[in-house]
Amino acid sequence: MITALAGGVGAARFLTGLVKLVNGRDLSIIVNTGDDIELFGLHISPDIDIVTYTLAGIVDEEKGWGIRGDTFHCLETLKKFNQEAWFNLGDMDLATHILRTTLLKNDLKLSAITAQINSALGLAVTILPMTDDKVETRIMTEMGPVHFQEYLVKRAAKDEVLGVEFLGAESANPAPGVIESIIDAQLVVICPSNPIVSIGTILAVNGVRDAVRRTDAKKVAISPIVAGAPVKGPADKLLRGLGFEVSAYSVAKLYSDFLDTLIIDVADSAAKDKIEKLGLEVIVTNTLMKNLEDKIELARNVLES
Repeated sequence: MITALAGGVGAARFLTGLVKLVNGRDLSIIVNTGDDIELFGLHISPDIDIVTYTLAGIVDEEKGWGIRGDTFHCLETLKKFNQEAWFNLGDMDLATHILRTTLLKNDLKLSAITAQINSALGLAVTILPMTDDKVETRIMTEMGPVHFQEYLVKRAAKDEVLGVEFLGAESANPAPGVIESIIDAQLVVICPSNPIVSIGTILAVNGVRDAVRRTDAKKVAISPIVAGAPVKGPADKLLRGLGFEVSAYSVAKLYSDFLDTLIIDVADSAAKDKIEKLGLEVIVTNTLMKNLEDKIELARNVLES
């Protein structure tokens, strides 16, 4: 039994390799929902959808999100109506959001809806939202707090980060199966996702970090920081905003209370000794996933660590 904690694009790419090496029925993926947002009356779960679409083989691989071959006629028409349409929602993608929103209004939980969508797309893996409760990741800026999606997409991550808050996380209950999948796992994998607003958000949910500490599973993380920069996304700005250097070492420090092994890129090999002083095992390998072979090899390194 393997349990992975996952954000969006980076996690999805890694998981593409992992499912080539393990039976999908033995894999549970706990996904960040702090990025969820309501737009045009629809409940959107960006990280869940990226992971789901990727593992279903329908993701737009060039973008890393959305559905391959999708069109944006609805969004274009909304713009003609002078509606604010800064978040890209494809026409086929909208079907997922419409279904999710309809079922939520019919009192189904996000976890049950996610399972239903996964089943319809033929996935064997278990994808779990971190919680069925509302948690909102907000970025503190000079303008005040803004939703993470507004910071990232609408404002193109241009604002200086003064802090991060996870509204509702401390009182949110983990979704059914989340704690059990961590405690019962033989291996817990922290995917190469943003350590602050992807993995950090999951760990902020009531009881999750404690479960990761308590489990007898081996805990292995892949650093999303390579040569002092994130592979994708604004992790550098978030780390700096919270007083951390942008490095694999900072990732190690953020996870050091529970982690056994950190996998870092060959570009960061000089940091190996410093990270090991935190009490962690360090594996140095290629972590840049440029093709399927890279993804499989990285997953193999995790499994053999």
